[in-house]
This record gives sequence, structure tokens and C-alpha cells, in this order.
Amino acid sequence: LLLIFLTEYAEFLHCKGKKFTDFDEVRQEIEVETDRVTGMNKGISSVPINLRIYSPHVLSLTLIDLPGITKVPVGDQPPDIEQQIRDMIMQFISRENCLILAVTPANTDLANSDALKLAKEVDPQGLRTIGVITKLDLMDEGTDAREVLENKLLPLRRGYIGVVNRSQKDIDGKKDIKAALLAERKFFLSHPSYRHMADRMGTPYLQKVLNQQLTNHIRDTLPAFRSKLQCQLLSIEHEVEVYKNFRPEDPTRKTKALLQMVQQFSVDFEKRIEGSGDQVDTLELSGGAKINRIFHERFPFELVKMEFNEKELRREISYAIKNIHGIRQVLPCLFTPDMAFEAIVKKQIVKLKGPCLKSVDLVMQELINTVKKCTKKLATYPRLCEETERIIAGYIREREEKTKDQV
Repeated sequence: LLLIFLTEYAEFLHCKGKKFTDFDEVRQEIEVETDRVTGMNKGISSVPINLRIYSPHVLSLTLIDLPGITKVPVGDQPPDIEQQIRDMIMQFISRENCLILAVTPANTDLANSDALKLAKEVDPQGLRTIGVITKLDLMDEGTDAREVLENKLLPLRRGYIGVVNRSQKDIDGKKDIKAALLAERKFFLSHPSYRHMADRMGTPYLQKVLNQQLTNHIRDTLPAFRSKLQCQLLSIEHEVEVYKNFRPEDPTRKTKALLQMVQQFSVDFEKRIEGSGDQVDTLELSGGAKINRIFHERFPFELVKMEFNEKELRREISYAIKNIHGIRQVLPCLFTPDMAFEAIVKKQIVKLKGPCLKSVDLVMQELINTVKKCTKKLATYPRLCEETERIIAGYIREREEKTKDQV
């Protein structure tokens, strides 16, 4: 058992059971799997390559290596490569239980860092963000990143840590990790700008900080996580209690299931009309909101469009009053005679019939559309879906005819 623990090896999820003890083979397997998933010409994919490393020299951490932002597509990369990579990154760093390592090269302007920009979007207070500055050994002579590493230039709550990684030449020359860590330590101790903070720089210190910060972060988020799990457990236990006495051969099962689906349909329809549904449509008006718009915007608009001749109306009122008096002399009065008023009003109200009937048609169409949206949940039962639509639509049309008769 001790021998197994001291032996370093790695396992891939896509190669279950196979142990890699040579880490050059691990690197080659990553390259082969990447080409298999994305193609041979710089394609991309959101499918992760899962690698687990067993070693007494590493900490119990889960690291997700995300790609850098690509501005211009090359090879087989799609035109929207930048947006795709951005969406992929946001999918991971938006999780509240993750720490964000915002990696930025020291030989670029920190204000233009894509990593810090994305981290600030999902973690504006900097509670989960740690800045990592790389390529400190590649900076121009006479320049340094001292202000950044001292957290003075663009301050982060958790600060910055500088690291010096192996160059491509070191990797090609098979420089091992231990030698690279010694070279990194020597760089910080010998550099005049960094020697005073050498104990807070380097990959080993980054490992220590990550382990400590992740432990603290887990401790802080654990109560809310435990509460969420308890709620899910209670919900599942309640569901188990409901189905505990379930018998597939019970003839009443289908009837009960049918009633439940009909009741759910009724609830969904009512919510869409009242506007209290679980999902809110952000693209267009629908359901009760559209019906409300028909009554308060479309109907008044149709009324405004009606032709109205005030001169003709006054002439009709005059004739109506004179005809009611007959051979009697028409005397000036404060009020229009009731019969004349009623005759004129009835004639004007008839003109409202067209806009009213049009509004009825629009409301009926929206109700039928709402029914169709509610029956989408019954799509696994085509006949039930069809019959539900037929019955409800028939009832709506029947009400439509009665409403038009009343108009």
C-alpha cells in the first residue's frame, strides 16, 4: 500500500483502468484526445478532458484549465470563436463554489487583461479571484511588475502571485519540474525587485494559497450548500412517499395520471393568462399580457380610425329633434329630448360593432395560441394533446359566437 501511494501515476476518464506513470505519455495523450475531439486544425470543443493525478507531492485540488480568449479565428475555428470561448469560460467561473485564477502575462498591460475583465463580471467584489502573473523572466530590461505584485496598480482582495514557468525550450530539453521549481526560486531570490517578497512568490506558494483559500471558501459556502441539499432531500423523500405504494398494474393509475395532466394543464393556462408562470417570455407579448394590450391599445386604436363627420352628426341631431316635435313648434331647450338622444346614440353605437368584432377575433386567436403552448407538455401523449386542443378550442369558438351575437 505504501508503494502504491508513493508511485505517481495519472488516469484519464476516457481511458478507464489505464494508469500512466510517464508524464510525457500523459502530455501526448492530452494532445491526441484534443485532436480527436476538435480535429487537426485548431478547432475547439467544450467537452472537457478529465485527468486525475495520484501523487504524494500534489494537493487535493480540482483545477480547470480554460482556454485564453481568441480574437481572430484560424484553421477550422468558427467565425464566432471569441464568443464561444467566452461562453465556455463563463459557464465555469460563474459557479459560486469556484475560485478564479486570473492568469495574466507580466509583459502585457494589466489593464487589458481579458482574465481580469471576465473575473470582474462574475465576481465584482473580488471574493473569489486570485491574480497570477506569469512570464516575469521575459519582461524588458529595466522593467518589472513590482507594483502589480504588491497589489498597488489594480488591487485585488486576494492579491497577486508571480510564477515563472518552464519555457518551450525547457520543455523540449526535458527539464524536470524539480529543476524548474529550483530555477523559479532562484529567480525571485536574486531579482532586486522581487527578493523582498520572494517568500510570497512562486508555484509552491501558489499551491499553498490555493489549498488554504479553497478550504476557507468551502467552509464559508458549506452552510448554504448543506441547506440546499437538505431541501432537495426533503423533496425527494416526499416524492418517494408519494410513489411508495405505486403499483404499475393498478387500473386506476392511468385515470389518476390523466387527471393530474389535465389539472396541470389548467394551472398552466391560468398562469399564462394571469402572468404568474415560471417562465417569462422576453421576446414577445403573449397570454394575458397580449389580451390586455388588445383591450387597452388595439381596441382604442381601432376606435380612433373610425370616420366621424361632426357636421353630419349635428344635422342628424337637428332632424331628429324636429321630427320628434312633429307639427309642434320647436322651442329652445337645455336638454335634447330622450327619443332623439336615444335614436342618435343607437346609430353611433352600431359603428362600434366592427372594432368590437375584430377585438373578439384577436382575443380568441391569442387564447388558442395559449392553449397550444400549454399542450406542449403533453407532447408525449399525441392523442391526449390533440383531444385537449380540440375540446378547448371548440369551447373558445363557442364562446366567441355568443360574444359576437351579444355585440
